[in-house]
Amino acid sequence: MGQMYSKKDITEKARELAAMIAETEEVDFFKRAEAQINEHLRVQELIAQIKSLQKEAVNLKHYQKTEALKAIEDKIDALQDELDEIPLVREFKQSQTEVNQLLQMVSHAISNTVTTRIIESTGGDLLKGTTTKSPFQSNSCQ
Repeated sequence: MGQMYSKKDITEKARELAAMIAETEEVDFFKRAEAQINEHLRVQELIAQIKSLQKEAVNLKHYQKTEALKAIEDKIDALQDELDEIPLVREFKQSQTEVNQLLQMVSHAISNTVTTRIIESTGGDLLKGTTTKSPFQSNSCQ
């Protein structure tokens, strides 16, 4: 068996990997887009209006005011559509997607590597994804 690692060792490497990810083009673009979003007056107005209406919607839902709730939800949708039409917001959302894809890629790479190592170390079958060879199967073709 290979070298054994502690949870502390793994956490330390995860922090190193996180620091590397934080220094990628995707994260850099995301940070710049977020800063611009935070300085954009119209975007901030729309976000504030949406949040306010969402709170109102929660109250209306609680008191089962369905018609008023529908009207508020329509207003929220209209404001959200207006927000989504702002190029800066589209760029920000795209950068969020790219950062999430990067994180998903890293997560899948870790998961797949761990699974492969487990299968290999138990004498399993990578093609079948099983950790041990079945005693019912011979090595010959049937």
